[in-house]
Amino acid sequence: MELIRLDNLWKIYPVGGGVTALRDVDLQIEQGQYVSIMGASGSGKSTLLNVLGCLDRPTRGRYILSGEDVSTMSDNELSEVRNLKIGFIFQSFNLIPQLSIVENIEVPLFYQGLPRHARHPRSRDLAEQVGLGERLRHRPSELSGGQQQRVAVARALANDPLVLLADEPTGNLDSHTSDEILDLFDELHARGRTIIVVTHEDHVAERTRRVVRLTDGRVESDRATSGAAGMPA
Repeated sequence: MELIRLDNLWKIYPVGGGVTALRDVDLQIEQGQYVSIMGASGSGKSTLLNVLGCLDRPTRGRYILSGEDVSTMSDNELSEVRNLKIGFIFQSFNLIPQLSIVENIEVPLFYQGLPRHARHPRSRDLAEQVGLGERLRHRPSELSGGQQQRVAVARALANDPLVLLADEPTGNLDSHTSDEILDLFDELHARGRTIIVVTHEDHVAERTRRVVRLTDGRVESDRATSGAAGMPA
């Protein structure tokens, strides 16, 4: 089932005479796909992630998310879409240092207005799922980089999103820890999660099932990876 559709999408920033970050992008992503977006610096991959995450609007063209045209939504409507339908994972983790692990995972549920007695058990279960059940009361500074990223993954799952968007999720991790996080992504994909990863690292892209490469704001190529054979779409 189609989850994401971009039709003739452009993003032009009004800097100087105008800077075109995305040009005439057509892209379809099915529910449950595991996709990486690659490209050189300035290729438009971060802009594309911002549009997919409803952090930015296209200048023209359409973005259909789960059957809804989000291209023309108001700021409040986009905020609701982000809170209910999208999970974000960042390179720098973006955890709140004053909060414990379980409290960090609870943050999206807090903004949804869920009472503590409802959000705490879910956050605890998510910590267990990412292997941090024994670290609930620790603060981010007491964890390794890989453990912090696991917390970020659990937090991104808190609202049971339609899609996980990961921006260079292994960029601050060593190779061994990167593989552990990618193993976790494999598990989430196997459970049916839709995952979109922006990366500049070939070994990360090859762990996904499909690679979309951008050049100068356009889709240059879109291919299945060698790891896709026999794997879920």
